[in-house]
Amino acid sequence: MLDSDLKILDTLTLRQALTAEKAKEIENEITAKGVNLENFLLENKIVNEEQITEARAQIAGMPYFNLLEKEVPEAILNFLPEEIAQTYKIICFAKEGREIKIGMVEPNLKAMEAVNFLAAEGKFKVEYYIVSVSSFKKTFKQYQKIEEEISSALQVKAEEDGDELIEVDSSIDNLSTDEINSAPVSRIVAVIIRHAVEARASDIHIEPYAKESRVRYRIDGILHTSLVLPKSIHNAVIARIKVLAKLKLDETRVPQDGRIRLVVSNREIDFRVSTLPLASQEKVVMRILDTVAGVQTLENLGFNKLALTRIREGIKKTSGMVLVTGPTGSGKTTTLYSTLDILNKEGVNISTLEDPIEYEIKGINQSQVKPRIGFSFANGLRSLLRQDPDIIMVGEIRDEETAELSIHASLTGHLVLSTLHTNDAIGAVLRLLDMKVERFLLASTLKVIVAQRLARRLCTHCKQEVQLSEEAKEEIRAELVTLPENIIKSELPDFSPTDIFERYKIYQPVGCPRCENTGYSGRVSIAEVVEINDELKEIINAGEENLNEAVVRKTEDFISIKQDGMIKVLQGVTNLEEVLRVIES
Repeated sequence: MLDSDLKILDTLTLRQALTAEKAKEIENEITAKGVNLENFLLENKIVNEEQITEARAQIAGMPYFNLLEKEVPEAILNFLPEEIAQTYKIICFAKEGREIKIGMVEPNLKAMEAVNFLAAEGKFKVEYYIVSVSSFKKTFKQYQKIEEEISSALQVKAEEDGDELIEVDSSIDNLSTDEINSAPVSRIVAVIIRHAVEARASDIHIEPYAKESRVRYRIDGILHTSLVLPKSIHNAVIARIKVLAKLKLDETRVPQDGRIRLVVSNREIDFRVSTLPLASQEKVVMRILDTVAGVQTLENLGFNKLALTRIREGIKKTSGMVLVTGPTGSGKTTTLYSTLDILNKEGVNISTLEDPIEYEIKGINQSQVKPRIGFSFANGLRSLLRQDPDIIMVGEIRDEETAELSIHASLTGHLVLSTLHTNDAIGAVLRLLDMKVERFLLASTLKVIVAQRLARRLCTHCKQEVQLSEEAKEEIRAELVTLPENIIKSELPDFSPTDIFERYKIYQPVGCPRCENTGYSGRVSIAEVVEINDELKEIINAGEENLNEAVVRKTEDFISIKQDGMIKVLQGVTNLEEVLRVIES
């Protein structure tokens, strides 16, 4: 373990952010695994980034400053040119008389020399502070306000056109190569993409309207309008994206699909591009796939203790089928990746069929299906079975053929993981029966079914306590009082049916600079997990009509999606309106 890491652990212990026992336990784990200390502390939520930064500042003998909730005036920010701020990861955040304050991510003598040179001209005295990477990134964004960058690019284009921007022909065919690849248009597309990545967006929508072109980002599952472009620039922007995705420029009558791989903020990021002809012009949607973002643990995704136990028991099996269900965008694939990460050991061969590959995992053989050339899930699955796999992940069971092959693979000694579009866990059984899978085969192969939704997490920095109506309180109480005591107590240790709302606080979103004023930051899984035990196997075989009632009756411990959502409301992770929104969807 590095000396610098030991100093951070010692400092965190002195600052009482860690106990001596916990620090020793972390030291042993870091030494054994050979991983980065700061990443380990953050990923496991042992301490937060600001606590680590405070410790680093103390070690460096410098003061610490938190910029996350500070808006820096433009005149002060611009004391340092954007290039210097970016190169040295420094920011000017305050000016009092002839004194300026500079935040640095790391102590850097060259950076100090550059700042001292600039300060000497105005006879300023400089104070240096250590700031977190998040503080720097958040403040640095003020250099790059999207509206200003786009306005600047549009102004350049207007000057190039020699006049105000005028309406261009509604067909991309009539755009010249120079127009498509011009610096202003390229810059507009680059700015749209970069800001989407920085905002943690999952999708970019570029949509034409009668008098304008709208750009929206999907952040934490909700679309937000980011900016509005003049209608005259729409075709050039679409054409530029088509060029990057190697799509046909002259084909505007039918939808097209393509991919782009770009380096954004020093990270390689894939974009899946889809064009759709509308009444007069094309719409583009770009799915952002951060393939190097890393796989999250099931705990970090938000699964409750019962769900974690059931999933872990299910994936220990050497054969059978584990299914994750839910509507589009409910995090099914992310959950599968987390389970694959647990199963990813040297002694097993894991092969996947995906559309698209969202994360690249070392040690796993990942294949991208290409239906246009005949490489479908069904055909790919046949090929995988000849690759001596132990574990197979099929991105989605879409048709009868894929369902039949997946069942066959799980019967012949393979563990098969896949997804289905159903609203609840037991709905997966009915869906597979609709796909002509025999009841006795389902009963013998299905091991675990997970149904999930993604609810937005409340921002921990600005969430505010709220008093619920009596009707809302009764709805929460009615859902939770039916749960066995040992199950509810494992999630809510102080739970008591008579005084729930005296013991637990309910929160609502507010909005602050850290969460882009949305009140939410990130998402959490709310889920139900059904283990197909002997009783359920008999019920599936017998063809009992109401399977959902049978699951509750024959499963000793069962938490439904709605119950899990209510638990997370009482834990302060999300709010009631958000849980009801995603369940009703």
